[in-house]
Amino acid sequence: MKLKKMGVALLAAGLLVTSVPAMADLMFPVLSYRTGPFGANGAENADGYLDYFALLNERDGGIGGVKVQTPECETEYKPEKGVECYESTKGNGALLYQPLSTGITYQLIPKVTADKIPMLTPGYGRTSSANGKVFEYVFNYPANYWDGASVGVKYMLDQEKGDLKGKKITLVYHNSAYGKEPIRTLEELSKKHGFTLKTIPVDSPGQEQKSQWLEIRRDKPDYVLMWGWGVMNQVAISEASKMGFPMDKFIGIWWAGSENDVKPAGEGANGYKALTFHGVGKDFPIFKDIETHLVAKGKASNGGKNIGTALYNRGLYFAMLAAEAAATAQKIHNTKDLTGAQMRDGLEALKLDKARLEALGLANFAPEITASCENHGGSGLVAVQQWDAKAGSWKLVSDFMQSDREVIDALIKADSEAFAAENKITPRECK
Repeated sequence: MKLKKMGVALLAAGLLVTSVPAMADLMFPVLSYRTGPFGANGAENADGYLDYFALLNERDGGIGGVKVQTPECETEYKPEKGVECYESTKGNGALLYQPLSTGITYQLIPKVTADKIPMLTPGYGRTSSANGKVFEYVFNYPANYWDGASVGVKYMLDQEKGDLKGKKITLVYHNSAYGKEPIRTLEELSKKHGFTLKTIPVDSPGQEQKSQWLEIRRDKPDYVLMWGWGVMNQVAISEASKMGFPMDKFIGIWWAGSENDVKPAGEGANGYKALTFHGVGKDFPIFKDIETHLVAKGKASNGGKNIGTALYNRGLYFAMLAAEAAATAQKIHNTKDLTGAQMRDGLEALKLDKARLEALGLANFAPEITASCENHGGSGLVAVQQWDAKAGSWKLVSDFMQSDREVIDALIKADSEAFAAENKITPRECK
């Protein structure tokens, strides 16, 4: 009776807490690396990723009114550490992983599939995971390494008035699963367009490249493509500059297109080019919101020092894709609280058109995306950016270009079907 009277009194005072459980936060673990040979790059990407979710929490109250949690776990860019981080965070309601490492991605593909927690690897990872029939819980939109290789060649074709016959193209690549990704595509494209391809590996971390660039000096290629990361890029650009290789004929993948890669070479890096699948700089409305809601309040990662860099923008873009997929999943399932499987549905139903990008403060920042059960890879649209050493900034020097779908789709089909056979996976039906 006393308890009953106390309850009535509390209810009258408006203090009685009901038994309805509180809404759980949406959990997006951050597998980052701020230490080791690639720490500078990893930190910028992580800052952009964390700041986008922080902006949503500060400005919008989260996603669909539910706050976002972003517990960070240091991987040092090591696959074994990445797996440890995954195992230690997956049981806390994790909705999505973005490991920012092809090596870690390969290790996590079977794990996320078994655990039904999606993994998004924009611009890295296993390229054939674009086939959603085989890789149900892995996504890599908006573009992949094979798209990058294809658009790199397409850009060269444009520069050479549509003819690469007899031209020599050298690929300098990080001697890892990541660096080897474009080789197969470039081999097919060399057959199609008649250029000669040579591949030159660089062992990690890539601080010693004298022999590789002496070989390039002897060969005198018409173009050099680079699949590098971290200090390897800095050394390669410096070596190319020293030997007088024309920088406008030197094109890196998007992971070889940050300020960290070009600044050490000073004026020697002027004119160097890199591929990208998103905009450059901070002349977009969203950065005003970041200034207002994060920087001015002292809540920006690292004090906001990396805002607008190539890798910060990429991390921000990665988080935006995750947030938009989560919002889509909430609408599909009519719930604010999500499971990994529901998050997968949101990723498959993601539609980012021009109107939505504009509403997000990212008009003209990136191409449109329409995903589906079959298509986990997006459009494959890629642009070229160029470094202006005097201005100390990147600028886009091409439109977003479509990769060669005839070549890329055939390679994705063959590789994904081989993976399915090897792992005894029956490709699912997509309706």
